[in-house]
Amino acid sequence: MSLHTIDFALEPMDNARLSAVTGQLDDNLRQIERRLGVEISNRSNQFRVIGDREQAEAAADVVLALFELSETQGAITRADLHLLLQQFRVREDKQKMEKDFTVFTKRGPIKARNSNQANYIDSIRHSDISFGIGPAGTGKTYLAVACAVDALERQQVRRIILTRPAVEAGEKLGFLPGDMAQKVDPYLRPLYDALYEMLGFEKVEKYMERNVIEVAPLAFMRGRTLNESFVILDESQNTTVEQMKMLLTRIGFDSRAVITGDITQVDLPRNTKSGLRHAIEVLQGIDRVSFTFFTAEDVVRHPVVMRVVRAYEEWERKQSLLKAQKEERKAANEQETGE
Repeated sequence: MSLHTIDFALEPMDNARLSAVTGQLDDNLRQIERRLGVEISNRSNQFRVIGDREQAEAAADVVLALFELSETQGAITRADLHLLLQQFRVREDKQKMEKDFTVFTKRGPIKARNSNQANYIDSIRHSDISFGIGPAGTGKTYLAVACAVDALERQQVRRIILTRPAVEAGEKLGFLPGDMAQKVDPYLRPLYDALYEMLGFEKVEKYMERNVIEVAPLAFMRGRTLNESFVILDESQNTTVEQMKMLLTRIGFDSRAVITGDITQVDLPRNTKSGLRHAIEVLQGIDRVSFTFFTAEDVVRHPVVMRVVRAYEEWERKQSLLKAQKEERKAANEQETGE
């Protein structure tokens, strides 16, 4: 591998911003070095990056982005650094990620953080039904809600419908007090949170009063035809085959649907097949239906989440291998007994 050197300066000179960029005891720079496999040195505001050309350019971009961020928010958090490292991880996809996808929210513009998120956004825009499948923390639901808000603000749809199956995650919650809305509210809370962050509490409440935004459990969708709507089915791994078919056949004219889920976190009763897993098998290759599969590399939460996802994936891979070996030995023993 040939080494490439990049020299650049952070202007204007500002010691406070430089300190925010480098971090305490240059911790931010050391983390960039570890993640991108480069060497970074600096004297005051003069920086030098040495490494593979692609990785060195990515590291320089991260440092420059940190410097820009320090102007608006001052301190740099570990989360800020992690998200920037994810954003610049694959440089060949940078131009694609910078395509026009901006939703201006109370938190600022929302853009793709990596190539898979860019593909996901592109699929949502150009498909009638889009599936986003992968582990927690990859932005599946958040980006789907952002696209829905974007479509509503552009008047491409007349309403947003957010739904998810009311399935308990591995524990029995027992009797829940209150009316129907209060009973299902805990299951739908993540969707409310995303909406409040993007539109603000008052605007969301106004839209909900006018039924422009509807948040409801999946069971309430039966028998309806959803025209001019942006439909999001979250936690779809917990749908049955029948529920998934029911939801997908609700889609009306000038509508689109986004289905999100993680097939490794199914909370359905044993021996009940996940509607999401079945849909992957049945709908592959159907025109205007797209699939985006996320991996641990696409996680944009705390770095430990990526390591947790990888650990579980490795454990599941080993379990599958052991199961296959056990079945092979069993088949061999049965053949020997038969002979």
